[in-house]
Amino acid sequence: MRARLLPTASVLLAGLAQAASIALPGSGQPLWWLQILSLSVLVWQLNGCAGHLASWSSSTWSDAERRPPWQTGWRGAAWLGWVFATAWLSGTFWWLFISMHTYGGLPAALAVVAVLALAGALSLYYAAACAVFFKLFSGFPSVRWMWAAICFASAWTLAELARGRWFTGFPWGAGGYAHTAGPLANYAPWLGVYGVGAVAAWAAFMLPGLVLISQGRLRRAAALVAVALILPLGARWAMPSFTHSSGALDVALLQGNIPQDEKFQPGTGVADALRWYGGALRDSRALLTVAPETALPLLPRQLPPGYWDALQERYTRNDRAALIGIPLGNARDGYTNAVVGLKPGQSEVYRYDKHHLVPFGEFVPPFFQWFLDMMNIPLGEFRRGALAQPSFDFKGQRLAPNICYEDLFGEELGARFADAGRAPTLLVNVSNIAWFGDSVAIDQHLQISRMRALEFERPMLRATNTGPTVIIDHQGEVTASLPRLTRGVLEGVVQGRSGNTPFATWVARLGLWPFWGLAALVLTVAAWQNRRQHG
Repeated sequence: MRARLLPTASVLLAGLAQAASIALPGSGQPLWWLQILSLSVLVWQLNGCAGHLASWSSSTWSDAERRPPWQTGWRGAAWLGWVFATAWLSGTFWWLFISMHTYGGLPAALAVVAVLALAGALSLYYAAACAVFFKLFSGFPSVRWMWAAICFASAWTLAELARGRWFTGFPWGAGGYAHTAGPLANYAPWLGVYGVGAVAAWAAFMLPGLVLISQGRLRRAAALVAVALILPLGARWAMPSFTHSSGALDVALLQGNIPQDEKFQPGTGVADALRWYGGALRDSRALLTVAPETALPLLPRQLPPGYWDALQERYTRNDRAALIGIPLGNARDGYTNAVVGLKPGQSEVYRYDKHHLVPFGEFVPPFFQWFLDMMNIPLGEFRRGALAQPSFDFKGQRLAPNICYEDLFGEELGARFADAGRAPTLLVNVSNIAWFGDSVAIDQHLQISRMRALEFERPMLRATNTGPTVIIDHQGEVTASLPRLTRGVLEGVVQGRSGNTPFATWVARLGLWPFWGLAALVLTVAAWQNRRQHG
């Protein structure tokens, strides 16, 4: 019985380790080595679904004969992939429970079921990836380990892409985010987070080969793993920079720490927000001041008399600028979650309207109104902004705002880099993730922002309601921060950057299609080889 449960139990624990690798609970730091190691456990157990798998096992490694029928063959591979991914994803975004139960009033049991159901549904992509890989390589004795690793990485990357794109997309916690501070981070300016994740999946497949070194097999494979991990680390300081400084800008980032259960209450949170943010915006001496998402939780016309006019006058008559999170719109044209920009000499107020809306939070997916009716959350139907909106120009810098989890979609931010001469020099994220309490969601979102800074070699300013409000440099390093769940103003100097990274250049023109196409091509070649091998 123990042998029958071991494969499932091991991949379940490995999936939870994969979740922890993105941002370790407690420290909030990513563990790149744990991400690779935990995924390699899945590879190890996939091998056990057959007596041998593409000659990359030994007779002492496989335990297929001890497994029940449903844990062998392609069905067993799909099962293990699904268990691993369900544990990984539910362990990654378990904090959705907080928004649904604590703030939404959904019964705890139903909130748990909802989180597990979402994780289980998204895990079907990974189950399919493992099943396809197994079908291609089981009983295919002539295949080489290196080629099998490339095919596994391709199948896994397709699953990641599908999760990040289909049905509005929810790529939170993709494996590549564990590598913002590891040796594979050096691939980010070239390949982006999905490319980093693909290299990590390849390394995870190669890692079990170390077990066979004592048998004189796969020595070159083990050496290649070492090269893949060590060379980027050694080249960290030697790697060419694709961007150059475009000047300094002193900034102030506001963190109001308005409790989520009070944020939209007129007598408490709204009054507190208007008072504190209004005062901070009025008193700031920085050239640029940034207030977080919905810092002002009312439409401009709903603000107290003279409030909005005073803010505009403050920034249009002085040599300073502000970016402020505020809802905009009307009943006829629709409402947007927006950022407004105020600066001297402007003929009209700059605005950025959020493009990638949050399902269930900013729009209701088809057929799911019944689910929202069960919760007590102030949800709205927002209108979507355009994909590549103009930057906010100020003091020789071009600032590209994005709102909340929009910075999860690097390919969409990349659309702003199509014209290298007008590309943003600074990225600005304004967020309010107080919906998820004092959870690891705060730390995970920081790793996402760090990856965007690495991909584009652009500093990222993050102004949030509850944290982390930080300044990230163009190498993905946090240079200044405020403690989470505190009220304060983060002041600092940031260096804008000009020039495009390779990732920015190709993703601006092609999106993620090169990954889709290359991964599909690899698996197509593998399928052709398989068919040829078996006549």
